[in-house]
Amino acid sequence: MSMSFFTPRMFLIAGGAVLLLLGIVGFLNIFTQAAYPSFYLDSAENVAHVGLGVIALAGVYLPGLNSMLAPYYRWIVVLVGVIALFFGLYGFVVSGSAAPNTFGLSNLETTDNLIHLVVAAWAFASAWTWKTATA
Repeated sequence: MSMSFFTPRMFLIAGGAVLLLLGIVGFLNIFTQAAYPSFYLDSAENVAHVGLGVIALAGVYLPGLNSMLAPYYRWIVVLVGVIALFFGLYGFVVSGSAAPNTFGLSNLETTDNLIHLVVAAWAFASAWTWKTATA
């Protein structure tokens, strides 16, 4: 059985792992504004990344929760895609505003916006291009 990178389940696994790792790295202050002005992680982003990463991974791996959510993976991934698309586009609207430019909580830079748009495309591709297994 081959595993496709473009399935809702794999999106949640890979995306959750990347978000969790990104949040942890952010808390280690590796991507600071002084070191990387075009892509830095502030505390609000770190909390969001860790929280969303844990939720995504728990939805796939936590017994009971995974069986309850599995029928809805596709729609969960669509929701993630819509949210990523929103922040990708919204980030360009507030670009150039004083930090924190995102609802007074966080800052979105151009690199963030582009990454959010890529995540949205990946989510939509994962939700709508996967095929169910046939016997």
